[in-house]
Amino acid sequence: MVFGAGMAEVSALPLTPFRDEAQARRYCPGDKVVWLDFRKGVYYAKGQKRYGQGFDGSFVCLNEARDSLYRRSLLGLR
Repeated sequence: MVFGAGMAEVSALPLTPFRDEAQARRYCPGDKVVWLDFRKGVYYAKGQKRYGQGFDGSFVCLNEARDSLYRRSLLGLR
């Protein structure tokens, strides 16, 4: 997407979403797997209450989530 003069070009990095945690682990062997909530724009780590919960999310690699500017959820951190 390109904006007028003086505006920066904005583009989202591609994510590789998985409905199954095991598939995501195989895809990102050197990275952690997180649950990405698309609607809220946050990700949850394993052990957090909302990890793997909801219909508006998917399992992704942590680095992909960070590179796509999703932020870590502080809810349920232990």
